[in-house]
Amino acid sequence: MRFMMLMIPNIKDDNWMPSAEAVGAMTKFNQDMIKSGVMLSGEGLLSPKTSARVKFGAATPQVTDGPFAEAREVIGGYWIIQTKNKAEAIEWVRRCPALPGDVIEIRQVAELSDFPEDVQKAVAR
Repeated sequence: MRFMMLMIPNIKDDNWMPSAEAVGAMTKFNQDMIKSGVMLSGEGLLSPKTSARVKFGAATPQVTDGPFAEAREVIGGYWIIQTKNKAEAIEWVRRCPALPGDVIEIRQVAELSDFPEDVQKAVAR
């Protein structure tokens, strides 16, 4: 099973950058997951001030540059891991050197077999 782990850091400032100590601890965590064969990919993300959102619904999609005043939580980075089950994914998340107030959301990656048969057939065409 593949899972995406989304880091939602407890940050209050658009200019926030992690300390060298925090980056070192996270690098070790990532290396441990790579050595174990669990981590498939992962990256840290820059501040929302460097981002854009594209909103659909009108005739032309609308683009808004960040930062976004209404955003209460931002994604600070992600990992894609492969484990036997959700419990194993949770065990890896518990080892993460996250800071107080940080949150990591675990989402299972959809496989074609997770969808109804008609959807699977539509993809096969």
